[in-house]
Amino acid sequence: MRMLEIDFDARPPIEAYGGGGFRIGGAKRMGSQLLLPGGMADWPVAELSALGPEALAPILAAAEDIDVLLLGAGADVGFPPREARAALEAAGVGLDPMSTPAACRTFNVLLAEGRRVAAALIAV
Repeated sequence: MRMLEIDFDARPPIEAYGGGGFRIGGAKRMGSQLLLPGGMADWPVAELSALGPEALAPILAAAEDIDVLLLGAGADVGFPPREARAALEAAGVGLDPMSTPAACRTFNVLLAEGRRVAAALIAV
């Protein structure tokens, strides 16, 4: 068996999720998280209906560096409000809503592939 070394391009992968938080790059982070090409931050969104202009602002500010935004909607798949989808589309950011566990796994795969990915993750 041949092992391949994965280079995450200095962006830390998501190592664990659950219990209301995440472990990212060895650090435990509680609550919802926003992972952008320029860094990560606590994200004040606990449910999709709260995805308004304030929550979208950091994503839209980084839009030129993002091809796809993985939206972890919590335990189940859900879709954000129409206004949020329209704002992301206008900024040229592809949106892929899915459950938070699926978004975490997909983020790591796309990160390892060197893709221009961001994740907005509602804690589970």
